[in-house]
Amino acid sequence: MINVAFVCLGNICRSPMAELVFKNILKEKNLLQKFNVSSFATSSYEVGNPIYPPAKRTLEKYGVSGNHISQQLTLSNVVCNDYILVMDSENLSDVLYLTGGKYSEKVFKLLHFTGENRDVADPWYTRNFEKTYQDIVNGCNAFLSFVLNGK
Repeated sequence: MINVAFVCLGNICRSPMAELVFKNILKEKNLLQKFNVSSFATSSYEVGNPIYPPAKRTLEKYGVSGNHISQQLTLSNVVCNDYILVMDSENLSDVLYLTGGKYSEKVFKLLHFTGENRDVADPWYTRNFEKTYQDIVNGCNAFLSFVLNGK
């Protein structure tokens, strides 16, 4: 079982979108049973809240369904996961701060796997959920290829 956690600031837009997109990709490829997929927030701002409605509508537009309640990342979550996939540079810094710099070998920006060293577009500020969705799909597909093929 490969344990994967997606992380963003509030866990109501990008990281739950990534969690549900990745689960959908895995289901389509009949690989869901090989992975345990979750998502978390680096902050406590939105803990207990559901996925943000515009993010959920964007997912549904592409046939991706599922529910989610925001939860904050803990050190134990980092330790128990094989990969911590963050959405942006600030999330990366926050995770490394939480761990005291330990476990950095399992913490990556999601778009790292696409060959781009940029952040996943944050729709909370841009309101462009389509761009965020495309970034996430590209990142999730590239990450899965990395895991399955080692590249």
